[in-house]
Amino acid sequence: MTAPDRDAGLQPQRTRLAWRRTTLSGTVTAVLAVRASVRAADPTTGAVLVLVCCVCWLALLALAHLRIRTLAASPVPPTLTPRLAWAATGCAVVLALCAGVLVS
Repeated sequence: MTAPDRDAGLQPQRTRLAWRRTTLSGTVTAVLAVRASVRAADPTTGAVLVLVCCVCWLALLALAHLRIRTLAASPVPPTLTPRLAWAATGCAVVLALCAGVLVS
């Protein structure tokens, strides 16, 4: 008995769109972090948090770009590696924490 061919359907497209939404929300967070740091009472803390936000944002962009290229390269894309998943999750969490500190 052979396994049926995988019907890719719209799953790769939905995944690409999800990565794009994630990078868009990271971009908004980084921009708001810069705005909040300009208005912060302590410019040193604001500058450090903006630097951390920008580094995490760039890492998230790189990870998303890598995953989007991987999805587009093959009709049957490989599964997301745990290392990439943890890296993307870490970047998103750090961005959220930095934004929370800057807003409060």
